[in-house]
Amino acid sequence: MSLQALWAMFLAHPAQVVNGLALFFASAGAWVLLATRLREQRSIARLAAESDLEEMETTDVQDESARRLNRFFYSFGYFSLAVALGVSWASTQL
Repeated sequence: MSLQALWAMFLAHPAQVVNGLALFFASAGAWVLLATRLREQRSIARLAAESDLEEMETTDVQDESARRLNRFFYSFGYFSLAVALGVSWASTQL
């Protein structure tokens, strides 16, 4: 699709195009949150299986770099969802 056709679609239906952008941000943010949670669970399960100590809490099992990386991806995912909410709200003003 050419750039001119995309621009014409934006001019014809600006709210739908902006809402589509909000849907993209929401999908990306939700995927990042889901993937981070799955990676965190797999990491905890692997470390618990290696040490055979299932009573350990999540904070005790993971090292600081893994927790910092998970915090970054959680914050990025929640930020993406907040941007999606803002863009969706902005699309109602068009």
